[in-house]
Order: sequence, then C-alpha cells, then structure tokens
Amino acid sequence: MAEKIRLSLIGLGAWGGSLAAAAARCGEAEMVNGFSRTEETRRAFGKKFGCRTSSTLDELLKDDEVEGVLIATPHSTHENIIERAASAGKHLFVEKPMTLTVAEAKRAIAAAEKAGVVLQVGFKRRRLGATRRIREMLDAGELGALQQLDAIISGPQGQNPSTGWRGDRVECPVGGMTTMGVHMVDNFHYLAGPVKRVFAFSKKVLAPGDLDDVSVIGMEFESGPLGYLSTSLVIPKVITTVAYGTGAAAWSEEDVSRMYLQKKEEAARRELPVEAGDSVADQLAEFARCIRGEAAPETGGREGLEVTAVLQAIQMSAETGEAVEVSQFRG
Repeated sequence: MAEKIRLSLIGLGAWGGSLAAAAARCGEAEMVNGFSRTEETRRAFGKKFGCRTSSTLDELLKDDEVEGVLIATPHSTHENIIERAASAGKHLFVEKPMTLTVAEAKRAIAAAEKAGVVLQVGFKRRRLGATRRIREMLDAGELGALQQLDAIISGPQGQNPSTGWRGDRVECPVGGMTTMGVHMVDNFHYLAGPVKRVFAFSKKVLAPGDLDDVSVIGMEFESGPLGYLSTSLVIPKVITTVAYGTGAAAWSEEDVSRMYLQKKEEAARRELPVEAGDSVADQLAEFARCIRGEAAPETGGREGLEVTAVLQAIQMSAETGEAVEVSQFRG
C-alpha cells in the first residue's frame, strides 16, 4: 500500500472531528496536525487523534509535513483559508458549501489552479449507496425518462437554536438550505444536471433564533425535468430523495438506510436491498488518491461553484418572491 497522505484539520468542532475519524477509517491518510483558536479544543483534538496541533493558522500552513488540509470552519471563512493554504502549497478539501457567493468560489478556484493543488468539496450524499443506485437505474433506462426529482432534508435544530455561527443568518442564509439543503442540490446535479431556474419560499414559522425554520424550493433543470426541495429546522429528522421516471420511481429514504422501487404497472412500491456505505471515508480516500495524482475529485471546484450559484439564486428568489435564473450567477 502507498504511504499514507499526511493531513491537517482546520476547524476542530464536532464535524471536524468526524472528518478526522473518517480520514483514519479510509486507510489512505493520517492526521498530523490541527488548528483551532481555542487551546482547550486543540488539546482535546491532539489527545484524541494522537497528533500535534498549531496555535495559529500560519503555524499550521508552515508545517512541511502537511500535504493536505481539511477545512471545516464557518462558511464565510472558506475563501480566505483556501487562498492562504493554496499559496502554501497545501491540497484542499473544503466542507460544503465551498463558499457563499460565486465571486468567492471563482477566487478560490483560481487560487487552487494557480498553485497547482487539488480542490475537493465535501458533498458526501451523492456517494451513498441508494443515490448511486438511482444514478445507475437512470443510466440503464430502468426508470424511463426522468420527469421529476423530490427531496427533503430536515432536523430539529430549531428547538435548540445554536448560539454560534450555525445560527447566524449571514453564515446560513435561507434557513436549513446552507447547512443541509446544498447536499440535495448536489444530489440533483448528480442525477439531472444543472438547474436552470428556481422559485423559493422561506420563512420563520415557529423556531426561536434568527434563522428561517422552513424553506421550499421549486426547480427547473436545464435537461427538462422539474424538482422540489424542502428543508426544515424544527420537524423530525427526514432525509429522502425520490426520482420519478416515466417507467418507474425510486426512493432513497431514512438517510439511505432504505430504498424502494415502484414500476408504472405496479400498484405499490417494494423495498430493495441497499448498503449505505461510508461516504465520508470514501471521499477522503479519494482526496488522498487525488493528492498522489491517481484520481481527480468527483466534486471539485466547478461542482462547488455550481451549487453556490443555485444557493445564491434561491436566496434571491426567497427575498424577491420571483423566479430566478441561475445563469445570472454563474457568470
């Protein structure tokens, strides 16, 4: 086996810890450094993962042993960290969304290209077993012609609103779209291609805090089908993707732990066997291979930019009450 790629983590919160654990599981990488502004957090991370930590970002980026960085910080900080890390010659894995604006995304992509480093965006849900199976069904014609995509992704964060950056409207515009819904936008791109235009409603109905607690978005895809996406911060956890074709419909439900198929001649759907897989470890194994020059990111900067363009269009539509063409944000 090739020597493990040496990684560092920027942002040592709960999800950052999940990334570090997945890096260990993937078998192709190891954590050698980590950075957080809080000394106590750094100490706990170093103890848990058996690695050193840095007290400043500059200190971490000067660490010659570090080949790639995992970025799990507030969304608004991503562009600056990407540019600084790229300039230091570090390969880049950034959590979704890559940036909050297309202008930031373009600068991030340019920085990575100029430095000749990998830029990969953490869209894990397209890698899950049921999503992959739906894509295979579409490619094989098992669903017929795709007519519509539906998705819902929700969780009861609104009952216990965060006092940190995840509860900030600037960091998380359009309620749960920024932290959750962008996963489904990427899934939609994976299944149907680019979004042409969107129409969005988003409002604060019940939840305390500053964020909208429910958002619903209608979409039209460049390839013709329509789509529907909803997010909520107060209802129970629901994670579902459905692809409706002229010949059959396929469901990924309960966060891909269950999958169903119903052909047009069938009166009810039936369950299919499915293995979720370890999508987080899978994407970090791919990141390691990309650093070695053995692969290219499935979700790189261009895919990250496309999701950000849709997110900006959704935000504008929710604010104006009008349908918005995504093309005006792609530039």
